[in-house]
Amino acid sequence: MSNDEKLQNDVEKALKWEPLLVGAEIAVTSRDGIVTLTGTVDTYAKKRGADHATKTVKGVKAVIEKIEVKFASDKQKSDSLIASEVLGALKFNLEVPEDKIQVQVENGWVMLEGTVKWNAQKQAAIKCIEHIGGIKAIANHIIIKSATADEVEKLGIQDALIRNWAIDENNIKVSVFENTVILSGTVHSIFQKDEAERMAWNAPGVWTVHNELVIDYMVS
Repeated sequence: MSNDEKLQNDVEKALKWEPLLVGAEIAVTSRDGIVTLTGTVDTYAKKRGADHATKTVKGVKAVIEKIEVKFASDKQKSDSLIASEVLGALKFNLEVPEDKIQVQVENGWVMLEGTVKWNAQKQAAIKCIEHIGGIKAIANHIIIKSATADEVEKLGIQDALIRNWAIDENNIKVSVFENTVILSGTVHSIFQKDEAERMAWNAPGVWTVHNELVIDYMVS
C-alpha cells in the first residue's frame, strides 16, 4: 500500500468514526499528503465536521474541501428565516458582542461582517450558527481590532506555545511586527498548525496572524 493509499484509508476511517457523519456520502482522495473531500451532506455542520476530522489524521498536509450542502426540497428555508435564526443565535451567545456583527444571507450562503476585539469572538460567531438548518456556507469577514494598539508581546506567545501540550514549539519561530504575528517553521500536523495560530490570536493586541508553518509529520 502506497503512502497516498494509506492516508486515504486513514481519512476514510476517521470520517466513519465521527457520529455526526454517519451515512454521509463523502469521497476521499490523497496525493502527496494533500487530501480532497468531495460529496454531499445535508447540514453545514457536517461539512465542517468532515474538514475537522480530516485535519486530525497524521500525514495530512492540506485539505481541499469540495463538499456541497444540499437539502430536500421540503427542508430548504427561506433566506429571511435563516437570517432571523442567525441573528437570534448571535444575540443570545454571551461570547459574541451585541450589535457588532452584521448578517447577510443569499441563497443559503451566510456572510458575517463587523468588528470585534478578539479572535475568539469571531470564531464564536461561526460556532453558534453552524448548526442552523438551511445554511449552505458561511463567509466570516469579521475584522479583529483589539482595544489596545500596543505592540504584541512576542514572549507571551512563545510561553503560550510552550504551555500547550499539543504543540511541539521547538521548531516554531514567532515574529512580531507591531500588531501582526508571523508563525514560521515546521509542525507535525494541520491540527498543530491551527492550534499554534489559535494561541497567537489569544495574545492581547493581535490584529493579524500570518501562519506560514509547514506541515512535516516526520519532523523531530
